[in-house]
Amino acid sequence: MLAPQRQAAILDRVRATGGVRVSDLATELGVSDMTIRRDLDILADRGLLAKVHGGATPLDPGATDEPGFAAKSARQRTEKAAIAARAAQLVAPGGAVALSAGTTTAELARRLVDVAGLTVVTNSVPVADVFYRGGRGDQTVILTGGVRTPSDALVGPVAVTAIRGLHVDLLFLGVHGMSERAGYTTPNLMESDTNRALIAAAARLVVLADHTKWDTVGISSMAPLAQAQLVVTDAGTTAPARSTLLDHGVELLIAD
Repeated sequence: MLAPQRQAAILDRVRATGGVRVSDLATELGVSDMTIRRDLDILADRGLLAKVHGGATPLDPGATDEPGFAAKSARQRTEKAAIAARAAQLVAPGGAVALSAGTTTAELARRLVDVAGLTVVTNSVPVADVFYRGGRGDQTVILTGGVRTPSDALVGPVAVTAIRGLHVDLLFLGVHGMSERAGYTTPNLMESDTNRALIAAAARLVVLADHTKWDTVGISSMAPLAQAQLVVTDAGTTAPARSTLLDHGVELLIAD
């Protein structure tokens, strides 16, 4: 197992169990205690977990906590890849879609680079870069401009003005969290304004959210649960969470 794969497995274990011991991880992953300690040092330095004596625990993100793009990319890699692959099936050649900022939407972009005649509106620098590197001459990418956030989103009045007046078939929206009380949320107030403009521009709202997003609440709500026509999530989303979304009229796609 490569170091990035091992570290992703450690993160998943920490979040699933609420805490891990170095000795248990070493046995489970078949490496030395020293290797696990180095992995924990790397993950702690990147702000992904908290080291404690003999092991590690998850961080407790606040409503305004906004990890950088690289830090978020290391989380739930398998789930995000599955969600992106399932969401890509919703996109037809020649369509107009919007992708908000986020690591799951960036994963989706990698699966859309081969879709012919696609028009993409995005406020995400990494998403735009994926299409730029794809180099297709029959695709059009509109990057909104704006102020760059730690998660590489372009936000603020410039972004909102660029989005107003546009119309797309689908918006794929990445979220910091979702809950029955707060709906779909973000930890960045300006990003919330920009995402509301994207929502208004879309005929259909598709939320991409892995199971860890349920009952996580950012400081600013972007939309109530019922405003999304579809949520694409993974099999780890609990039965009560699924039931709540369905009760609000949201269709679910579960990515295996």
